[in-house]
Amino acid sequence: MSTPQAENITMSAGGRYSLATAGARDVIDGATKLVVRAIGEVPVAAVDGVFTMSDMGCADGGTSLGMVRTAIGAVRERFGRAAVKVVYADQPRNDFNALARIVHGLGGFDGYLEEFDGVFPLFSATSFYRAIVPPGGLHLGFSATAMHWLSGKPGDLAAHVHAVGAVGDEREKFAAQARADWQTILLRRAEELAPGGQLVLVVFCMDERGRYLGNTGGVNMFARFNALWRGFVEEGAVTEGEYRAMTLPQFYRTVEEFRAPFEGEGAAARAGLELLEMETRVVPCPFAADFKMHGDADKFATAYIPTLRTWSESVFYGALSTARAGGERRAIVDNFYRAYGDEVRNHPDGHAMDYVHAYMRIRKTR
Repeated sequence: MSTPQAENITMSAGGRYSLATAGARDVIDGATKLVVRAIGEVPVAAVDGVFTMSDMGCADGGTSLGMVRTAIGAVRERFGRAAVKVVYADQPRNDFNALARIVHGLGGFDGYLEEFDGVFPLFSATSFYRAIVPPGGLHLGFSATAMHWLSGKPGDLAAHVHAVGAVGDEREKFAAQARADWQTILLRRAEELAPGGQLVLVVFCMDERGRYLGNTGGVNMFARFNALWRGFVEEGAVTEGEYRAMTLPQFYRTVEEFRAPFEGEGAAARAGLELLEMETRVVPCPFAADFKMHGDADKFATAYIPTLRTWSESVFYGALSTARAGGERRAIVDNFYRAYGDEVRNHPDGHAMDYVHAYMRIRKTR
C-alpha cells in the first residue's frame, strides 16, 4: 500500500480475524473445487520436484486452512512425492506471529502440517502489488477477499466512506485506480507463473444485479457505516477532516472490469494470461442465517459486529487525528461499533454482510 492512509490497513490480530469471519472461510471453501481443477491442469512437466503455491492477502491464514489441506492432497495425487511450498503473503503490517501459529496448528486451529511430509510453509511480508516469488516459479496462485484493497487511496470522499457511494469525478478516480491496480496484480502474477500455471482469484465485486458486500436486498451496510460516522461529526465526536479520512481505499469491480485486460490487446492477454472461467456468487452471512434460526437480536449483534470490525477497525482508527491520544482514538472507534451494535439489537431485520465475489480461474499460456 502506498499512501499513509492505506498503510493503516491491517486485519484484526492474534487470530481474531479467522475466529470472527466464518463467512470468509465459507467463501474460500466454495473456491476449493476451482483450486483442485487448476492443480489438475498444471502440466506435469512444469513441476520439477517442487510444487509452489501462494496464498496472497492471507491475513492470519485460518480461513484458508481447509483449502490448503485439500490442495496439498490434490498435488500429491497428481505429482506424487513432489515437495510443496506454500507461500503465505501479506503486507508487512500483517500479524505474521498469528499466521505462523495457526498454520502450525496452535491455538485451537486445525493445521495440516502433521498430515503431510515434504510441505514447507513460507511467510512473505510482501503485498500482491509486488512480486512474491521468483519469475516462472509459481504453479498455483490463490487469493480470496483481498484484491479489492487498492494500492493507494486516490482521494477522500466528501459524502461517503466507500466508493460504492461515490459519484462523478470522485468515483472515476477510484475506478481509474482500480483499473491500474488490477493490471498491476495480473502482470505481477504473469511474471511469477510457470507456463501452464494457474491462478484462482476470488475478489469482491459488484455483480450483474448491482449487489456488493453488505448490499444484497436488506440494510445497506456501507450506508449505515456512513450515516453513523456522519452522525459522529454532527455530535462533535470527530471532525470533518476525520470523517473524510475514513474513506476506505477499496473498489468493487464489475465483471466487465475484471475481464477487460484479457480481451484483445489487453495487458493480461499480451502477458500470456487467459481467463478460463469467471462467475459471480453470493455467499450468505452466517450470522444473519443463524439469527433466522434463533431469533435472539442480542446474540446476533454480539456475533455480527466483530466480523465488520476485523477488516474496518484499523481504517477508522487511522482516520482519527494523531493529535488525539491513543486511548481517545480507541474510545471513539469502540463507540462507533457500539452504536452499530445497538442498531442491530434494536432493529435486527435486514442486517447482513452477505459476500459478493467474482470467482476466477486464469492460466499462463506461455
